[in-house]
Amino acid sequence: MGLTQLEEFKTTLINNNHFKRFFPQQDIEGMSEYHAAIQTAKDVFSQIVTSQPHPYTGLSQASIKQGLELAFPDVVPERGLSIGKVIEKIGEAVTAHSIQVTNSRCLAHLHCPPLTSALAAEVLISASNQSMDSWDQSTSATVVEEKMVKWLRDLFYEDKTANGVFTSGGTQSNLMGLLLARDHFLHKEFHWDTQQNGLPKEAGRMRIFCSADAHFTVRQSAFLLGLGEQAVIPVETDQHHRMSLDKLKKKLGQAEKEDLIPFAIIATAGTTDFGSIDPLNDIARVAEQYNVWLHVDAAYGGALMLSKQHSHKLEGIKEADSITVDFHKLFYQPISCGAFLLKNEENFNYLKLHADYLNPEEDEDDGIPNLVTKSIQTTRRFDALKLFASLQVLGKDTFAQMVDYTIDLAQHTAALLEEDPNFEIIHQPEINAVVYRYFPKEHRGDTAWLNDTNAFIRTKLFESGAAVIAKTRVNESIYLKFTLLNPLTTIEDIKEIINQMKQLVEERGRNNDR
Repeated sequence: MGLTQLEEFKTTLINNNHFKRFFPQQDIEGMSEYHAAIQTAKDVFSQIVTSQPHPYTGLSQASIKQGLELAFPDVVPERGLSIGKVIEKIGEAVTAHSIQVTNSRCLAHLHCPPLTSALAAEVLISASNQSMDSWDQSTSATVVEEKMVKWLRDLFYEDKTANGVFTSGGTQSNLMGLLLARDHFLHKEFHWDTQQNGLPKEAGRMRIFCSADAHFTVRQSAFLLGLGEQAVIPVETDQHHRMSLDKLKKKLGQAEKEDLIPFAIIATAGTTDFGSIDPLNDIARVAEQYNVWLHVDAAYGGALMLSKQHSHKLEGIKEADSITVDFHKLFYQPISCGAFLLKNEENFNYLKLHADYLNPEEDEDDGIPNLVTKSIQTTRRFDALKLFASLQVLGKDTFAQMVDYTIDLAQHTAALLEEDPNFEIIHQPEINAVVYRYFPKEHRGDTAWLNDTNAFIRTKLFESGAAVIAKTRVNESIYLKFTLLNPLTTIEDIKEIINQMKQLVEERGRNNDR
């Protein structure tokens, strides 16, 4: 290194001291900045939650854009601002106009209020910034995740050959289930190595069977895996919106007659709209009869395993070759947090690849755990910690009580709507979703009026910020939905929303009569 270069490097070292305040580390200045920033963020969030009575401020998209532009005219300013000022402005322009998922009248989607214990763990997760792909990036974090996976294995499978990995949620877990189902089938039936050779010509005949109400990610996974959406054969549901066993058998038989190749059945334990649970035990027997992979999408309903009162609804889930379970639903974890479970851990070998710089083969020989061998992600957050912390704080009994309460609330809500002549409910809730519509006697034959009015109700509640509820379609008719995940929601909240719906329709009618 020449003299000039050495002087330049000394200057760089001096300038390096300027960076310290931007990172939490041993330096006092850096830690002071960290403490002040975290405290400001806590104060901003606390002020918003405690001062806003509604789940949404009601601002339009245009107004939010305008406010953001005023607060932050430049995405990257030439010179940085103080971190406290930036956080405060974010609070005013962004967080204040976010959906307040902790509010008891935020009832639209499978979008839960997060537990305080999980939020505290999130501070440690983000600050420590562990990467769950290799042991040397996630030492103690790897130990915690493996401990959590063993707990999940015992909860769902009671089988020591089972294993699993944390995922970003149901989309990733469902994709992994079908990926392993595909490659396992091709290896078993055709001695084909998909990892090395890609898809064989027979892949165009391979078929997946699922409920007509199964999550859209089944179709998405099929085309991502090179099988195309045409590989998915939807099976009609019964009056309870559960997969019809008779129709499943009929479609499997028909597929074989057409020289198609069934390789997977997807059963759903908690459909998105109705929370319906397919007959898992019966479907497991059919899967065994046809010698196909059974994947259970329990992203929504998996938490019922904690409940003494409702766990029987998942009877038969342990027969599944793979399971999806989400924790950012009825386990009350911040997004994202899910898991993929596998009955036979050897099937993870269909995913396994080794890289010398990340998970060399000799690590496996030495017993060093590199969790990337079980995942389609490389860099991955330490999400197991927040679930671990929450289970430690609440315990199984409190978790079960919260799940049970929301199911009881859904049943009471359904009864309330059934008793009101202005509403129609089209199912009895199996978990905690209630699908219904405004359905007064004088308009029951007018589909256009009913669709328009129910859409109007949902929009007006949202625009006023009074309540956030969902809208869906059933047989081309618009229905409304309460997704009652929040254990802080009361029947009084529901009664008030129902009254607001009636008032909105009455006011609209008066205005139209003028």
